[in-house]
Amino acid sequence: MFKIKDLTVRNFMSVGNNTQAVAFDRKDLTLVLGENLDLGGDDSGARNGTGKTTIINALSYGLYGQALTNIKKDNLVNKTNQKGMMVTVDFEVGGIDYRIERGRKPNVMRFFVSGTEREITDDAQGDSRETQADIERMLGMTHDMFKHIVALNTYTEPFLSLKANEQRLMIEQLLGITLLSEKADRLKELIKTTRDGITQEEFRIKAVQDANKRIEEQIANLERRQTIWKNKHDDDIEKLQTALNQLLTLDIDSEIQAHQDLKTYQQKAKDLSDLSSYLQRAESDQVRETRTVSKLEQEIAKLQNHTCHTCGQAFHDEKQAEVLAGKQALLAESQSAIIRLTTDIEQYRTAIESLGELGFKPETFYPTEADAIQHRSSVTNLQQQLANKNTESDPYAEQISEMRQQGLEEITYDVINELTDLREHQEFLLKLLTNKDSFIRKRIIDQNLSYLNGRLGQYLDRIGLPHTVKFLNDLTVEITELGRDLDFDNLSRGERNRLILSLSWAFRDVWESLYQPINLLFIDELVDSGMDSSGVENALAILKKMARDSNKSIWLVSHKDELQGRVNNTLHVVKENGYTSYNTDVEIV
Repeated sequence: MFKIKDLTVRNFMSVGNNTQAVAFDRKDLTLVLGENLDLGGDDSGARNGTGKTTIINALSYGLYGQALTNIKKDNLVNKTNQKGMMVTVDFEVGGIDYRIERGRKPNVMRFFVSGTEREITDDAQGDSRETQADIERMLGMTHDMFKHIVALNTYTEPFLSLKANEQRLMIEQLLGITLLSEKADRLKELIKTTRDGITQEEFRIKAVQDANKRIEEQIANLERRQTIWKNKHDDDIEKLQTALNQLLTLDIDSEIQAHQDLKTYQQKAKDLSDLSSYLQRAESDQVRETRTVSKLEQEIAKLQNHTCHTCGQAFHDEKQAEVLAGKQALLAESQSAIIRLTTDIEQYRTAIESLGELGFKPETFYPTEADAIQHRSSVTNLQQQLANKNTESDPYAEQISEMRQQGLEEITYDVINELTDLREHQEFLLKLLTNKDSFIRKRIIDQNLSYLNGRLGQYLDRIGLPHTVKFLNDLTVEITELGRDLDFDNLSRGERNRLILSLSWAFRDVWESLYQPINLLFIDELVDSGMDSSGVENALAILKKMARDSNKSIWLVSHKDELQGRVNNTLHVVKENGYTSYNTDVEIV
């Protein structure tokens, strides 16, 4: 239930520094009459300007931060005192007690829940749209709806005078369609959140994919290097195994003997070569000495004939004897040399013959005998190298494995799939909420519009307006009389007021059926303005029944004294010396 309990005002419009209070806990019809003592008091003209409307303006300001009528906020401050304006409203929503305190000059905004003040982070002191939006959500009612079903005032533009889009907006709010729009707005926020989540998840997946791609490229590079290493490793093993196999097939004793035989062969070859050289040189010397002997013999023969061996002239005896002796000495040396060389030749030939044929050169595996002697060590060394190669670890395997296990991140699509499904579901629900042809909207309109038209028809009949007024499915209004279509402006003032009241009451019934009961109803000069006596009587009867049967606190603002006899309770709004005060038959706090 939305229950407005009481109101206190100070320095608000015509109310001065003396705080005025009104309690709304009386479940009855109360007449609000004005008495302007500054204008004579008893004169009929002195019923105006007293501050009757101040009550509903104060209520409106306290709850919504603005007056019911189009008055600037600073003009709500009492013109005489010009400061210290304060409005306090105590009310209940859903069984929870609330209090709002608003003031200007200075600006004040305090909010209490069950007696505990709540902090309001509002630098504008209550003028913030966000703060007011929060309050309206708590009230469950917009200011426009408040003006049409709680505080009815002649200055409020009638519903049927509003623009078509404004009418539609209010009807949608009344019928609960606005809730669909609010839910749709909330759903749009959720969709945006979901889409943002999808975008973030796509970014995450893309980042993981990019990271995995870089790691895969690194792994591919390592694998290429690993392949090169493996090929070389296998090639080295093959070469070592081949070398080892060759060594293992070698008869090392025969190899060593071959080296020894090679030494003998090489020595024999050297000896034969030396002896052959000596023999050739001795034979060459022998031929030369033989030629020398032959030449000397010829020269000696000529010398013995006293003839020069060179020019052929006759020698003198002394010279001839000297040369002859010299030649004979040379001859003897050459003949001795021939004998010696003949002996040497014979010895060389004998030695060569004794050495015999050189034969085939022995073949060896190793270049030297020392290498052959090191054969067993070479085998052991090759075996160790081969064992080391076979047990050599792949320098890339562990790194590649670690990068695959720890570097690569598994890409999961569960989250993005869930978010995508959620978005599709949310978008489907959004279509149901926003599509004009949606069965949800159609059902809400059909159900609630039928109830609205039914209640409106009853109130029109009870207040005595012969016209038929009906809301159509497109939320437009149809006014007819005897089959003739009419506009709201076609009606007289009294007829318009009857329709305004009936429409407001029907709106109120629909509101309470859909949302929550409201204890308070203010009607400001709509009953006695332009309506005939039958209309007034009918309106009073409806209001009394509403107050009695529904336990409503109904306040009827009027300037007609004749209504006092028809209403048990009266609130006198008295203006004296420029200030308004409340004197009443009902209890005033």
